[in-house]
Amino acid sequence: MSDIDTSRQGPQATYEAFLAQGRFMIQRSRETGEHVFWPRVAAPGGAGDLEWVAPSGNGTVYAITVNRARSGDRNIALIELAEGVRMMSTLPRVETAPIGAPVTARIEEAADGPRVVFDLTGGDAA
Repeated sequence: MSDIDTSRQGPQATYEAFLAQGRFMIQRSRETGEHVFWPRVAAPGGAGDLEWVAPSGNGTVYAITVNRARSGDRNIALIELAEGVRMMSTLPRVETAPIGAPVTARIEEAADGPRVVFDLTGGDAA
């Protein structure tokens, strides 16, 4: 896997380039240690010294809903990563899950490119 020159493209393009390499990366302030997600040029606290780091991939379901449609049901989940940031995603192998259920990230190929999805790490599927 080649290194990505993060100085030559914006945060969103960098995030997508990492995913294309099969790497789930988020940002962290070098000075404060504050983790950041969604990719941006400065942390919410104002820190502009953001670097790209690999998260643990562990998290918990913070909120989840199921969208029902004739084309099929799917869930949309708000996942709180162990690093303290939250991200919208999905748990593609289950219909729903209880709040607080432990999950693990993986990269899945979707129609519009790679994306981060989560799988339950225990038997908590509903």
